[in-house]
Amino acid sequence: MRGVLERTQRIERPREEVFAFFEDASNLERLTPPFLRFAILTKPPVHMAEGTLIDYRIALFGVPLRWQTRIEQYTPPERFVDAQLRGPYRAWRHTHELTCDGPDATWMRDRVDYELPMGPLGTLAHALFVRRTLARIFDFRRDAIAAIFPPPAL
Repeated sequence: MRGVLERTQRIERPREEVFAFFEDASNLERLTPPFLRFAILTKPPVHMAEGTLIDYRIALFGVPLRWQTRIEQYTPPERFVDAQLRGPYRAWRHTHELTCDGPDATWMRDRVDYELPMGPLGTLAHALFVRRTLARIFDFRRDAIAAIFPPPAL
């Protein structure tokens, strides 16, 4: 079972500032809902570059799991791509793209291409809860980003 999740969000900050926030792996905890019990296991500081490996711990539906990603592409301040090497998905590739919207605003686009394991059971799990859970995670992320980068006061 393959799926795609896409989200776009306008952030009223220069692209370089937004990219600097997202390339700092320690900020991932601020963007992840508490129910995932997310923790970075890689010793800080994590230097972002192509080939960087980052280890995490999460809990999906109460089951503790280890997750490892590799930075596949890294083009500051425009984009980076991380791919799961170990984790709950058969495949997971998250593209983060940032485009300027004038000098003081940025469009951030997340695209996650994923594949679930277990054939028909994975398809059923996707229909019953995986799709909704991913939407919930990325809704939390959207709201956290809006709180971290509020519009400037007039």
